[in-house]
Amino acid sequence: MTPVDRPRAFLCRRFTPAVETALHARFALQLNEDDSILASAEIARRAHGSEVLFVSATEAVDAAVIAQLAPTLRTIATLSVGHDHIDLAAARATGVRVLHTPDVLSDACAEIALMLLLNACRRGFEADRLVRSGAWAGWAPTQLLGMGLVGRRLGIFGMGRIGRAIAVRARAFGLQIHYHNRSRLDAAQEEGATYHATLDGLLAASDILMVAAPGAPSLRGTFDAQRLALLPEGAVVVNISRGDLIDDAALIAALRSGRVRGAGLDVFANEPNVHPGYRALDNVFLSPHIGSATHETRDAMGWLLIRGIEALARGETPDNLLS
Repeated sequence: MTPVDRPRAFLCRRFTPAVETALHARFALQLNEDDSILASAEIARRAHGSEVLFVSATEAVDAAVIAQLAPTLRTIATLSVGHDHIDLAAARATGVRVLHTPDVLSDACAEIALMLLLNACRRGFEADRLVRSGAWAGWAPTQLLGMGLVGRRLGIFGMGRIGRAIAVRARAFGLQIHYHNRSRLDAAQEEGATYHATLDGLLAASDILMVAAPGAPSLRGTFDAQRLALLPEGAVVVNISRGDLIDDAALIAALRSGRVRGAGLDVFANEPNVHPGYRALDNVFLSPHIGSATHETRDAMGWLLIRGIEALARGETPDNLLS
């Protein structure tokens, strides 16, 4: 393909070097060189004339952006599983195809979920700070006692690909798996997990709550004070889904009172503006939205988008097509 033949594309965030090299070979590519988060109006301005728009979960591609880029824009490719940052209805109305990156990040996200779970249960932040500060006076029989995992009930909200990958790893730690989905899995996918028809039922049976459901506007604020109160006393909360599923003020109050023993959070409402209440707590382990942050996973996500675009060009329907 000659430079003249290559379709124009705009890359809103920097991808891995290997993926960017592949994109340059296939597209007349313009980059957001400084990797800043672009406002919607700036995306529309800088991507003008592009046939392909590469985005991530940090960019809002609303109806106005799509309208301004039409009719040239043909494909939006998001480096994410979630797609609530893209107006799919507007994309369909203008004939714009939307691709995302399911499956390839499940293992990486499950690893981070277990990291958060272990640190929340075994007081990882406090332990690290004690050693780094020089305040550690040596081993003591009652020092930093945490929650053991064997025989505990892990309640997974959202038993999709990532939820099931978490369950596989959690079983190895001796955890009993409970879950709630909109619909029950078949027996082979359940692998002995206990299904709860309601979220409230799951909460009552969860020593550790794992929030792994896909983000959606309808789920915002799901875990408010009333719902958190349904957890057993001293439960642990872990969130790798979307920050806005949890009412921050309610969780912070529960952590302060000890009603919730600890939390592990990789996602936050209004990122990167984390609620300051979390920073003042010892019993919460925080990480900066790194669920899929491995070299292998980010390369795989990029290549999944490239293969999807190539399949569309051949008139095929790729598995990662949303709209």
